[in-house]
Amino acid sequence: MLKKIVLAYSGGLDTSVILKWLQVKYKCPVVTFTADLGQGEELTPVKGKAESLGVKEVFIEDLKEDFVKNYVYPMFRANAIYEGAYFLGTAIARPLIAKRQIEIAKEVGADAVAHGATGKGNDQVRFELGYYANNSQINVISPWREWKLNSRNELIKFAEKHQIPIAKDKRGEAPFSTDANMLHTSSEGKILEDPWEKAPEYVYSRTKSLEQSKDSPDEIVISFEKGDAVAINEKKLKPHQLLGRLNEFGYEHGIGREDIVENRFVGMKSRGVYETPGGTILAKAHRAIESITLDRGEAHLKDEIMPKYAETIYNGLWFSSEREAMQKLIDSTQLNVTGDVRLKLFKGNVVVNGRRSPFSKYQLSLVSFDEVGDYNQKDAEGFIKISSLRLKI
Repeated sequence: MLKKIVLAYSGGLDTSVILKWLQVKYKCPVVTFTADLGQGEELTPVKGKAESLGVKEVFIEDLKEDFVKNYVYPMFRANAIYEGAYFLGTAIARPLIAKRQIEIAKEVGADAVAHGATGKGNDQVRFELGYYANNSQINVISPWREWKLNSRNELIKFAEKHQIPIAKDKRGEAPFSTDANMLHTSSEGKILEDPWEKAPEYVYSRTKSLEQSKDSPDEIVISFEKGDAVAINEKKLKPHQLLGRLNEFGYEHGIGREDIVENRFVGMKSRGVYETPGGTILAKAHRAIESITLDRGEAHLKDEIMPKYAETIYNGLWFSSEREAMQKLIDSTQLNVTGDVRLKLFKGNVVVNGRRSPFSKYQLSLVSFDEVGDYNQKDAEGFIKISSLRLKI
């Protein structure tokens, strides 16, 4: 028999049904935990909903600063992008939620945790690997893999039977599912399942369309210290404040939309529509400052391990020894990634207009056609001959 369960709770229909289902099936107290990662107004009714369902211990915690500083920023030092397009916005949020959920379980004396991820997606893996990494003995409950409520109608019937309030606009089949945090919004399922069909404009909430975006560009300067963005236009900001400001620029200029068909960890392909406005700007700027501060060997090594690093996060292995080892290598390359990047933002584009650093490895005397410098062009002749030897053979 379980003593107490901590549920990752969003306040929506699914997790409200899960909350009641846990109470009925396990006949023990259920504690709810909601992480505020910048998803917005949807958090407002969470406390009241949980209490109306008999929950005595309700945790709603603002984790935005922790999220960006200790999860998003380390990932962006690696330039991590999964399968060439996905900035891992959902994947990077799950380890933080799982870690804090386990901490709360310890605080309240719970011996089990539960989540609302389905049995077909990646998030069940991410949550549960995060749980076990932080408490190998914890009991994990995944209702979607256990219950028989396999349709929207069955969820609604269960909700009605147990007097769970359902908003009128939630009674019909949701047109798509959404996950949101400070870094991104992802939408998938239902009307988005056919990869040939264009996503309707109403799917997008974090970016204006190109047609509706600003008709005049913005030019900004992002300042970096040791690989992390620290200021916009010379104004120092905390990591979550800086990402929030970049999100505002990205929204106005229609920056950061991606329509992707990705390979899920569980083995199937999935079509998702992602919006990562601030992250798209930040990634372009970070690449630009690295271009003048990293040695070629460092830069190319980072690019070689990046797909592995991104896949490790995508697969829910943030707390793994290999991710930590890769992070140490990546962070060691960032010691001199300091300086400024000037960007032009306009109609979905992020254009690099300049970069500078006190640690720049760019030497005008070496590349200029007008200066001789320390480079003797005749030396290239022998270099080419040696390089061509295997091709001649």
